[in-house]
Amino acid sequence: MMKTITEINEKLKNGEAVILNAEEMIDLVEKEGIKKAAQKVDVVTTGTFGPMCSSGIYINIGHSKPRIKLSAGECFLNDVPAYTGYAAVDISLGATALPPDDPRNKYHPGRFIYGGGHVIEEFVKGKDIKLVAKGYGTDCYPRKKLETFINIKDVNEAVLFNIRNCYQNYNCGVNLSDKTIYTYMGVLKPNLGNATYCSAGQLSPLLKDPYYRTIGIGTKIFLGGGVGFIAWQGTQHNPTVKRKHNGIPQAPAGTIAVIGDLKQMSHKWLRGTSMLGYGVTLTIGIGIPIPVLDEEIAKFTAIKDTEIFTQVVDYSKNYPEVLAGSLGEVNYAQLKSGEIELQGKTGLVKVPTASLSSYYKAVEIANILKEWLKEGRFLLTEPVEKLPGSETELTCKLLKERILTE
Repeated sequence: MMKTITEINEKLKNGEAVILNAEEMIDLVEKEGIKKAAQKVDVVTTGTFGPMCSSGIYINIGHSKPRIKLSAGECFLNDVPAYTGYAAVDISLGATALPPDDPRNKYHPGRFIYGGGHVIEEFVKGKDIKLVAKGYGTDCYPRKKLETFINIKDVNEAVLFNIRNCYQNYNCGVNLSDKTIYTYMGVLKPNLGNATYCSAGQLSPLLKDPYYRTIGIGTKIFLGGGVGFIAWQGTQHNPTVKRKHNGIPQAPAGTIAVIGDLKQMSHKWLRGTSMLGYGVTLTIGIGIPIPVLDEEIAKFTAIKDTEIFTQVVDYSKNYPEVLAGSLGEVNYAQLKSGEIELQGKTGLVKVPTASLSSYYKAVEIANILKEWLKEGRFLLTEPVEKLPGSETELTCKLLKERILTE
């Protein structure tokens, strides 16, 4: 039996839709089978809450009196540099930006106490943000210096625009070297001292719709505690990686670019994050509703941790040197058990695991989205365009370096 998004939206408006989070869908399919679950359930909600570096905001701060042209000038928000290469008073701030006087890794490992992600969190929280800016002055924009505070409630537009979020599966990181290393996968202890991963597994949005049948450009989502939309495929979108028989990619694959009104979001779901020896970032909450249009989608939404595998990658040599090779595959049930077994120098070793992403928060997001749908105040949207899928030839390429000549 096929359903349409229009039909499901009518049920949502009438309070008749059956909505489960992805955990509940797994349980239902185990008890009643895919066919009955597909008939019974209309929407499955998903969630994820983890650090996502390719995130940022843009703001229109409003014109000062007299006017100033920040374009090609400089601008700092709480001493963190913002980008000004737009029109007069449009600026943007990336989650990983650092104040110029941050010592970085001069004293390794750097602490990276404050950066773009932290400014975003404080801005969303409603705190005043110090703005210091310079322009070069023109006849129509004569002012050359601006020092003030800005607040999210006073600026014209404040928009979260993340160019790569929600990685569809990601590596499990380990360290084969004999020294501690500091990475975006966290602190990795020497000689397989620990393993880290960053996905909600069976609750993660793109793992529940692995071929992007319902998730596409224009899909309405939970974003940072507010409502957002998928704007495009994310950068490094790589849908053609090898997949398991259930459609789950065996390596990092799809990504999404997302956008939404920052003014309706919450600092609870946008958290500035410091990573020792690596940098700063923004931890973000995202949830995507998946309409159960048919049995195939019901089957995808019921994929569980034991059926989702990821690669174990050495971050001391293979990752930084871009060397192929995996130390093996592990599934998310194994990762979440707190321990995996890997081949060490002298045989199999038990390696403790830890997640950079919060499963607890991911469940909370899926349940919030479920409530929004139940209340009829969040309806599903039909994608206006599909994301490039495994049927395309799209792959993520390495940089082709060339020698600079005069």
